[in-house]
Amino acid sequence: MENVVLAIHLILALLLIGIVLLQRSEGGGLGMGSTGGVVSGRSAATALAKVTWILAGLFIATSITLTILAASNSATSSVIDQIGGTLPTPAAPEVPAAKTPLTALPTTTDAPATPPKAEN
Repeated sequence: MENVVLAIHLILALLLIGIVLLQRSEGGGLGMGSTGGVVSGRSAATALAKVTWILAGLFIATSITLTILAASNSATSSVIDQIGGTLPTPAAPEVPAAKTPLTALPTTTDAPATPPKAEN
């Protein structure tokens, strides 16, 4: 079923590209400079424009259908289940053995307890 819808989707995509390329260019952005177009209230309803809208609607319908089919197929299993593998379990990190107890602080008398006063 999914392959049939995908084949129809690809055919619609090619037809839509061909129909759009066959249409006459109106020049200017958003149809400016012509009597009918995107900005005006009434656009020219040519046969190519109607076919373009029909193909675009069918293209969107097949896109939604393919999305629903893919979602229904993927809800049952994951990629790991499909290939038959297992997820590796993470190993616990090794903690180096302490040579001295953590509570024992080094005792040095080299550093002063307070910083020296700055001279002006």
